[in-house]
Amino acid sequence: MKNLKKYLLASLISLSIISCSEDSIPVANNVTLEFNNTFNETTIVLGDQTSAEATINTSSENQTHHFEELKYVISNIRLIDVEGNEFPYNVNNLDEGATIIDQSKTATLQYVLTDIPTDEYTQIKFGLGVKSELNTLNEEQFPNFYAAAGANDTEMHWEWGTGYRFTKIEGFYGTENNELSFHSGSTVEGTSGEESTYTQGVDAYRDITLDLSTSAVVGNNAPTIKIKADFDKFLSGESNTITLVSTEDITNNATPSAHTATEMMKFVDNIGGNGGTDIEGMFSIESVEN
Repeated sequence: MKNLKKYLLASLISLSIISCSEDSIPVANNVTLEFNNTFNETTIVLGDQTSAEATINTSSENQTHHFEELKYVISNIRLIDVEGNEFPYNVNNLDEGATIIDQSKTATLQYVLTDIPTDEYTQIKFGLGVKSELNTLNEEQFPNFYAAAGANDTEMHWEWGTGYRFTKIEGFYGTENNELSFHSGSTVEGTSGEESTYTQGVDAYRDITLDLSTSAVVGNNAPTIKIKADFDKFLSGESNTITLVSTEDITNNATPSAHTATEMMKFVDNIGGNGGTDIEGMFSIESVEN
């Protein structure tokens, strides 16, 4: 009888410990996305036309270039757990689920996802740009994102269109430091000023899918997922090898005066993937810190 009492007591203690341990695990925690913008393995330093500190990159076609401004929109974020279940993070709310990565502002290189359910996540998906159903300059619907995108030093609104810029790059290329200016975004077709006539033109939104190098375990931990964006692929991508040219020839051009939707999409497919054989574009996982 004494042995039975000891066994029951030990069992109750064991169950109590397990129960307390499970109760101490929070139902949700944060996940931080940390972006590292690079040329190959070197983190980009921005600089003006004559900067001695700016990171100089050389493309596969031996064309040198550096950036003075580097910004892009991340939205439609989803985390996928070990069983394949998808957790969408405010995917239809630009105020709560989208951000602008700005290389000139260190604070923007980290984006915190709040109240992520306790789970083990093995994959992340996100959009480069804004999906078509949300890509309207609707100040009333998403006032915070609209304001952030339209700030004087951000300028992620199209002046002539109804949607957002997805990527904005300013810089210089070649031995003479010619101007480099690349702005991407989806286009519409129709009669200017008559929204009822608008239809989708080119779709510059790209959905990125990345397998995590280590599972992000959310619970007692608030993991950080470090994501590299390698802008070497801007000119030397999986889809296209690009040599920048002057405005006399719009092929492969990246200056505002001769920038066409057709040429824009070459760059978009390089940095965002082509949506088919390439679903990573310039992005990769550097590490996961639990």
